[in-house]
Amino acid sequence: MPGLRRDRLLTLLLLGAIFSADLYFHLWPQVQRQLRSRERPPGCSCSGRPSSLNPDSAAASSDPGTVAHNFSRARPEAKQDGGGRSKLQALFAHPLYNVLEEPPLLGPEDSLLPSQEALRYYRRKVARWNRRHKMFREQLNLTSLEPPLQLQPEASWVQFHLGINRHGLYSRSSPVVSKLLRDMRHFPTISADYSQDEKALLGACDCTQIVKPSGVHLKLVLRFSDFGKAMFKPMRQQRDEETPADFFYFIDFQRHNAEIAAFHLDRILDFRRVPPTVGRLVNVTKEILEVTKNEILQSVFFVSPASNVCFFAKCPYMCKTEYAVCGNPHLLEGSLSAFLPSLNLAPRLSVPNPWIRSYTLAGKEEWELNPLYCDTVKQIYPYNNSDRLLNVIDMAIFDFLIGNMDRHHYEMFTKFGEDGFLIHLDNARGFGRHSHDELSILSPLSQCCMIKKKTLLHLQLLAQADYRLSDVMRESLLEDQLTPVLTEPHLLALDRRLQIILQTVKGCIDTHGEHSVITDAPAQRPAPASGQPNLTS
Repeated sequence: MPGLRRDRLLTLLLLGAIFSADLYFHLWPQVQRQLRSRERPPGCSCSGRPSSLNPDSAAASSDPGTVAHNFSRARPEAKQDGGGRSKLQALFAHPLYNVLEEPPLLGPEDSLLPSQEALRYYRRKVARWNRRHKMFREQLNLTSLEPPLQLQPEASWVQFHLGINRHGLYSRSSPVVSKLLRDMRHFPTISADYSQDEKALLGACDCTQIVKPSGVHLKLVLRFSDFGKAMFKPMRQQRDEETPADFFYFIDFQRHNAEIAAFHLDRILDFRRVPPTVGRLVNVTKEILEVTKNEILQSVFFVSPASNVCFFAKCPYMCKTEYAVCGNPHLLEGSLSAFLPSLNLAPRLSVPNPWIRSYTLAGKEEWELNPLYCDTVKQIYPYNNSDRLLNVIDMAIFDFLIGNMDRHHYEMFTKFGEDGFLIHLDNARGFGRHSHDELSILSPLSQCCMIKKKTLLHLQLLAQADYRLSDVMRESLLEDQLTPVLTEPHLLALDRRLQIILQTVKGCIDTHGEHSVITDAPAQRPAPASGQPNLTS
């Protein structure tokens, strides 16, 4: 009998310990989060929340500028024109930015997504996420006070997807982009995971290749409380650091500030082909580690000797702590690029760039050796019967301005056909060297000697003192939380490179004549014959 009483006592003590642990580690943090969300005013950034790894650390400071790497709140005044408007306001008020686009949008066929079909698809996605989230918590014996997610059709990311049309990723006058940038900057995260390409590389790193998947290319997919998703690229390089001249373009760092600046430049050029991108201070503990369900991602977090929370890419090659990214101690700068619609809804075609570079240490591609290479490209489908070649030249001009040598592919929505716009994805290897202008990036323009009239008019406008490119870029980047996004030498390099582009066009006109170089209207040509060679495969 005494033995039975002791067994009962031990059982009661064990159950009490389990209940206490569940209360302390799971229920109480949920209650605390609920209370904090009620006390926090709407729109308040969560980046200043204290971290559970070090509750007394400086990361709990209400002013993230005191702890973030290379973060400044100093905002220079925007330059104004004679009418009291800023240069950026004057630029967007210019007739070039208000002219009707050709061809005009006629109906639903000019929009990327049918709205009702897209909403049904997203509702199914939300329901599936709720089921998986519930199963995950049940497997870990966790209780949740949070209600299931509900799709909000008015959410900025939904409206962004529904607003994509054959002219670009968003309309000039659309208020959705500003709201989307604000939401990505402030909404709390509910999940974090590796991107699909990073998942595909896990355990499959081929050390015999020159271009190796490694920790220097770390990026994560973050999902927010409104169910929107963004690609997070953490800060790897200080803004005043230049890429070493001995670095090959395919081993260069991916810079978060380059992604941010590329979006602003794309909007200023009126291309609207870069997904909305914003800078954010992310609490890597609260907003990544504590919300991820990926055990591999959880396993690569550690605390550095300087008491900073760090993580790195999980890959058999370069899985080393010296390639990690670290908070200070918890807050980490990064860029957030809005996701495009799912491929199930809006299929995209990935096409090798005709001016792709050799991703080897000594190799050269044909275009680097043959100055008449464009003549060959012009004879091959789809560059012989559509505006695709002109769009590639637009992309080359954009890449030259940002110094991006890594444009090996481009993507486009299949719905809009051969003349659809090219999507300028993955710009993180831009803005590496402000002291060097890589003229080979301009080869599509210099070899083909063709340019859209619309593109040329915008470039000529941005070369004028009243609309100087560096000034409007500087002002546009003031909108970002991580300002200054670019250092002054990078901004001035934009003006210098713009003059090089205009001089290249002038040289083409002197050689071939204006009518041969400047293209006014979209091409209207018949479809290619079956069996015609092409460069898209």
